[in-house]
Amino acid sequence: MKLGIVGLPNVGKSTLFNTLTNANVDSANYPFCTIEPNIGVVHVPDERIEFLSEIYIPDKKTYATIEFVDIAGLVKGASKGEGLGNMFLSHIREVDAICHVVRCFDDENIVHVDGDINPLRDVETINLELIFSDLDMVEKAYSKAEKLIKTGDVIYKKRAAFLNKLKNHLLDGNMANTFNYSDSEYIFMNELFLLTQKPVLFVANVDETLINEDNDYLIKLKKYATTHNYEVIKICAKLEEEIMKLESDEKQEFFDELGISATGLENLIKSSYKLLNQISFLTAGKKEVRAWTITKGTKAPQAAGKIHTDFERGFIRAEVIAFETLKEYKTMSVAKEKGLIRSEGKEYIVKDGDIVLFRFNV
Repeated sequence: MKLGIVGLPNVGKSTLFNTLTNANVDSANYPFCTIEPNIGVVHVPDERIEFLSEIYIPDKKTYATIEFVDIAGLVKGASKGEGLGNMFLSHIREVDAICHVVRCFDDENIVHVDGDINPLRDVETINLELIFSDLDMVEKAYSKAEKLIKTGDVIYKKRAAFLNKLKNHLLDGNMANTFNYSDSEYIFMNELFLLTQKPVLFVANVDETLINEDNDYLIKLKKYATTHNYEVIKICAKLEEEIMKLESDEKQEFFDELGISATGLENLIKSSYKLLNQISFLTAGKKEVRAWTITKGTKAPQAAGKIHTDFERGFIRAEVIAFETLKEYKTMSVAKEKGLIRSEGKEYIVKDGDIVLFRFNV
């Protein structure tokens, strides 16, 4: 699963990406520093892995991962090719969700592509370019469907009607993710791969003074996000970059000084994972403690198939205990004695944090 980091030039995208991945990609004070997208795989922080590792002392521990793609800054007119926009928009089309970085700080030494700081204007600029790009795609699909109506196949008439409604929705300045469509129209929507249909998470890039408070920029962005059902993660990309250079004991001292329990990056990674509708179940033993990524709602046999296809084909049952239950009773042996390990069948939907042992026939 890929999450694309987007935004206007000079809002802190590459600094954020550098800190997330330690990739040390170019980050400079001028537009279009990033041309080709940079890709980095990031571990999803998980205290459950640490807890289980203390119990099993495994040879190996493996975290869930998420892929971040650093996409170059968009500008007004990107959908018409401004600033190499068409190429950058195609990069966004390849990701599963969007991490929209918005500048919420003043700094006269860092230029803004539009001259002054205005988060809501910046959000609107990006949104409109994504809408325009989608509109172009929908209009082309509509023209094609209209021509095919002549074949007499009723499906093309239905598709054209659907696309016309969607086109008008976009023309009104609305995102595709707010468009209502019926179950029978799902196939029409699903084949379009629209940019504005993708899940969105806002990252408010602030300065060091705003770690424990909000300025007017951030308050306005949060109000907008709440109205549109988006989440906002507050991060000081510059400060996070400095934190990454500290040793673990120095980090804790720094956290205590700031009055925080986790970095903004950790919150961002966890929220991104959730945004993609992903959860983790865990397996534990001497050889490995591991988090396995599945889509929320996955049943036990399919979850077993993430480990090995043989596990899914020969699935018998899953022996399950919730992480919080194990954490309460400290050891698996005590949990077994108290009958807290459940036996679940093929219809069981695996929950986030389930510790699972699969039984199967070879």
